[in-house]
Amino acid sequence: MKKIHKKESIRHFIGRYILISIGAALAAVSLELFLIPNSVIDGGIIGVSLILNFMTGIPFGVLILIINLPFLFFGYKHIGKNFFISSSYAITLLAIIEFPLKSVGPFVTDPLLATVFGGLILGAGVGLVIRHGGALDGTEILGILLTKKIPFSVGEFVMFFNIFIFTWAGFVLTWEKAMYSIITYYIASKAIDAVIQGLDETKAVIIVSDEYEELSTAINERLGRSVTKLHGKGGFNDSEKDVIYVVVTRLEISKLKLITHDIDPTAFVTIMNTQETHGGKFKSAIH
Repeated sequence: MKKIHKKESIRHFIGRYILISIGAALAAVSLELFLIPNSVIDGGIIGVSLILNFMTGIPFGVLILIINLPFLFFGYKHIGKNFFISSSYAITLLAIIEFPLKSVGPFVTDPLLATVFGGLILGAGVGLVIRHGGALDGTEILGILLTKKIPFSVGEFVMFFNIFIFTWAGFVLTWEKAMYSIITYYIASKAIDAVIQGLDETKAVIIVSDEYEELSTAINERLGRSVTKLHGKGGFNDSEKDVIYVVVTRLEISKLKLITHDIDPTAFVTIMNTQETHGGKFKSAIH
């Protein structure tokens, strides 16, 4: 039997915290040099902290620490100690780095530029922290807690929560700033997805065809991808047949469709997005 290593190696631990530190630093740069000077906010707990900062003058770093604290303890209870430690470190570092950046001044004063580039940098920072086991925002943790008592999913709760935040921002910061903030939130969310999932997006494809042997060979030879054959049975006539499962990059999809159509134009093809692909012999190189 192989020995299972339960503890994280020191090298991996150090590398993970270096990347979390970079993520927290990017978030701080985005907030202090792009968003806050232009009165633009993000969604979630970061957005709440920014609005309260504009209203009360209490430092953003202090607010995000205090507001996130109960959610961090909930995360410790339901997600684990490593999540709690990583998130606490990231949020504390964000607050520490954010403070001296106040004296640097805004990097840009154009609201649109601040919105676009601030959102990209913030999303990259938050995504790095999430990808390596932490969080800078307790909104989803709050969603997990409340959705056990209300008839909404976590995603629906986060959406409603952010609608409330941007409506609140409209009254506090003007509706124009609120609309810029919505754009920031959208850009940041896309950047977070790109960092967490990777830019080299993959697709999982299932092909049902009577020509599965020829298709399997063609996909391997012409596309350079190995396939997995799944044994299936038809729902109408109980006829048995093999089903092809293959993972490709998004740039290989059109070629896979062409190969399938050349061999069996009547093949049933299902293409699905994948969150992450690793292990095995999968390589992202395009052939």
